[in-house]
Amino acid sequence: MKKFRSNWFRVAVEGATSDKRTIKRSWLEQAAKNFNPSTYGARIWLEHFRSLLPDSPFKAYGDVLAVKTEEVEINGQKKLALFAQVEPTPDLIAMNKAKQKIYTSIEIDDSFSDTGEAYIVGLAVTDSPASLGTDVLSFSAQKPESSPFKDRHYSATSMFTEAVETELRFEEVEDKPSLSAQLFSKVQALLGGKQARDDAEFAQIGQAVEAIADHVKDLPDQIAAEKKFSGELNTKVEQLSRDLVELKTTLGNTQDHSQAQRPPVTGGGKQALAEF
Repeated sequence: MKKFRSNWFRVAVEGATSDKRTIKRSWLEQAAKNFNPSTYGARIWLEHFRSLLPDSPFKAYGDVLAVKTEEVEINGQKKLALFAQVEPTPDLIAMNKAKQKIYTSIEIDDSFSDTGEAYIVGLAVTDSPASLGTDVLSFSAQKPESSPFKDRHYSATSMFTEAVETELRFEEVEDKPSLSAQLFSKVQALLGGKQARDDAEFAQIGQAVEAIADHVKDLPDQIAAEKKFSGELNTKVEQLSRDLVELKTTLGNTQDHSQAQRPPVTGGGKQALAEF
């Protein structure tokens, strides 16, 4: 099955209206820092309705893959914005091609689980910005008992942000197996392909592994012994070198009695050396 991924698109801005409180900058920072689909996956819903039925119009239409924050300029003011990237279902792609559900709103919990920090728990798409616009959200914040959203929230602390127009573009992505899955597959191939080996073959492999382990178990001790021997040998060589130098020095300063002595000088010409 083909997989698609969206472009990064803006879903919330600090100071924006929600159906409970004004969106804080710290919430967006925490949401970007904390989001992890493995912790809690934020799904895509119509109008923030969550249906339990897989064939319902209000079924899930994809998942949020990642969120991040960026500084943006709105009406000359710098503000922190939250951006999201999603993985759509074929139904959401079809809606997008038909120019349907082009507004998005996030559900943010400012005290998620036991963390005490903000987290993105859902994203909604809608055709009508008014359905999640400033007026209805402000009304809901002022009169929560009359809010049309009171039964749609993930938790008592979650809230819906104002819907913003979104230009969604989807690109196909190659669904590559993870590195660990690739490694496992290669190991399987080396051990005999995708079909399991019989007990005898696995026993042989086990014996081979044990033989290798037995062969190398004494290797650290052998290396240590070799290192010790090498050190001792080096010490002996150095001592022999010093002894040799000392011997050469001694020999150089010692008279050689095996050489013939020079005869005494008796004088020159017709004169003879007097003897007393």
